[in-house]
Amino acid sequence: MRFSNLVLQITAATLLLCSCKELPSNATTVTTSAYPEYIKQSNIYEVNVRQYTPEGTFKAFEANLPRLKEMGMDILWFMPITPISKADRKGALGSYYAVADYTAVNPEFGTLDDWKNLVNKAHELGFKVITDWVANHTGADNRWMQSNPDFFVKKADGSFAYAFDWSDTRDLNFWNPVLHDSMINAMKFWLTETNIDGFRCDVAGEVPRSFWQKCIAELKTVKPDIFMLAEADVAWIHDAGFHASYGWDGFAKMKKVAKGEASARVLDTVLRHLDESFKPDYIKMYFTSNHDENSWNKADYETMPGEIHAPFAVLTQTWKNTLPLIYSGQEEPFLDSISFFYKDTITFGKYQRAAFYKTLLGLRKSTAALAVDAAYTKLQSANDDAVFAYTREKDGKKVLVILNLSNKPQTTKLQGAIAGEAQNVFANKKEHLTDGQEFVLAPWGYLVYSY
Repeated sequence: MRFSNLVLQITAATLLLCSCKELPSNATTVTTSAYPEYIKQSNIYEVNVRQYTPEGTFKAFEANLPRLKEMGMDILWFMPITPISKADRKGALGSYYAVADYTAVNPEFGTLDDWKNLVNKAHELGFKVITDWVANHTGADNRWMQSNPDFFVKKADGSFAYAFDWSDTRDLNFWNPVLHDSMINAMKFWLTETNIDGFRCDVAGEVPRSFWQKCIAELKTVKPDIFMLAEADVAWIHDAGFHASYGWDGFAKMKKVAKGEASARVLDTVLRHLDESFKPDYIKMYFTSNHDENSWNKADYETMPGEIHAPFAVLTQTWKNTLPLIYSGQEEPFLDSISFFYKDTITFGKYQRAAFYKTLLGLRKSTAALAVDAAYTKLQSANDDAVFAYTREKDGKKVLVILNLSNKPQTTKLQGAIAGEAQNVFANKKEHLTDGQEFVLAPWGYLVYSY
């Protein structure tokens, strides 16, 4: 969703209280243990269709599929492809997240057949495809406002309500059980008619748990290996059936470290909170940018600029229980914010980070040590304010990650078992590591070893 300055000021505690609203339900709880096997060593690439090519269409995007497959991308997440409301539209083109019709395609991007063809071609190359789903609210002239006005929250004066400064949207009333069925049927449409593999659900924590429990259970009857990603950072969202949720807290802490406002030690608090609050099989989508953070907060070209980006990208790809995200243009990198309500084409041509990402994504696929259920062990260093080091292990495989999250060079030793013959992943050479050996890292440097 689009987060204005007002929304960004809302505290995590407030969001948690809001998201726990509950409706009467006898829905069966779905647990994360049922996550599809293919996400274990996978990754997500967020596609901003409007801005990806000069044409901004499904057909124009297709030409990028082989390049993205070569880079190692697995799951393509398309921002909303549904028509955008014209009433109270923001900017010239409006927000993808102001949905006018849940079972139609935005003509700006092409036709339903164009979308089906894109999905088919992506599947042929081995991609999974998910699309954004906006269940919390509609656009200001959604067709349901005429056919089912009782689906919407109304103010005391009878007008339709909206939250925050999202004046181009209208809030849905989840106390209406008919809305539940209509929403679920619309989601089933995309599964059955276009054969997509799942959904990324916008502001999912603001939609009642009981709805998601019922919804996901029903969607699984259509596609048993469906993948469900929640834009939320609360524990209950996994009990509702989502397989992965946003690592907002992790991203916030990364930004503080990148700015020099916190030491590397603060990252330990992220995992401590997750271990205390979430079930052990939680999966977090970590990132250095996404459409909101890029458009409104200048990620990652200002939040983690230049050489600062790399160690945090390594972290998102190798951290505990991670399912990493790369946003459109990050492989270039495109060093600008991408407009939300206007045409603002990403400029591609050099792909300066493509080899870097290909190395990371290839490593994730090649070793069980980076599966979401691989063990994680934090290693102490000679300077934990700057150096963040850990191992991941599974099925006799091991990965050692050493990050210098500071602007000064570091020479450090690690406390822990690291001895063995290992591949220096980025130097592409074998090295014999010994317990207690010394490592030298440049400012914002990183070392990754695979055993």
